[in-house]
Amino acid sequence: MGSALSNVIIIAILLLLVGGACYYIYKEKKKGAKCIGCPYAGNCAKAKAGLACDVTNKKQ
Repeated sequence: MGSALSNVIIIAILLLLVGGACYYIYKEKKKGAKCIGCPYAGNCAKAKAGLACDVTNKKQ
């Protein structure tokens, strides 16, 4: 019976984490963010043109 309770707790924690991530994405998209989580805060040329950022090709 103890393992069933621990499984419920783990599932609840996972649901809270996934739900929080989904809410964050929803909130940012509603604000109009093109690059959610972009380290350049959407200030790159692609973001200003309305495209998604490509941070893998950025030179620092």
